[in-house]
Amino acid sequence: MTSRILVLPGSNRSGSFNAALAAAASVELARQGADVTRISLIDYPLPLVDEDLKNESGVPENAMKLGRLIAAHDGVFLCCPEYNSSIPPLLKNMIDWVSMISKDGDKPLKPWAGRYVALGSASNGKFAGIRGLYHVRSVMMNVGAQVITQQCSVGGAASAFDESGSLIDERTNTMLVGACRSLITHCALASTA
Repeated sequence: MTSRILVLPGSNRSGSFNAALAAAASVELARQGADVTRISLIDYPLPLVDEDLKNESGVPENAMKLGRLIAAHDGVFLCCPEYNSSIPPLLKNMIDWVSMISKDGDKPLKPWAGRYVALGSASNGKFAGIRGLYHVRSVMMNVGAQVITQQCSVGGAASAFDESGSLIDERTNTMLVGACRSLITHCALASTA
């Protein structure tokens, strides 16, 4: 059975390094046989998480759309910018809203529960965004996701991708290939369990 993987960059910035990583991950996942869907959070604008808003009008519709998308896939590849050595607010806000979903109409729905997640980061800095992944990993595990061990961090991101969008550095590309393979493997094993 083909694994369905959702790829999501945690940045809406024009020329985002993490959008470039999401594109490279999408190509690699498809090359390894996954059915890939890549989205952008710019298409799902959300207000800041607000319990009063949730109590008054429920979880925002765009969060519900994202929750349904996540639940419809076996795994998620998150490409995460690093802000001040931590998780960026755009990504954290989305994760938090989706974590508040408990049902879709009269059906139970917990989009993150048990979902396999791979993490990647891309930064121009020498730490390649890896410091922020520690916090992303912690948050994702807290909302019930199964975060795989393998990850991919791309340093010097402004010059890390060639004209076709592939990673130039062999070691970094090997990390991406490994993270994609591990995510697909975990998803496949879960579907046969």
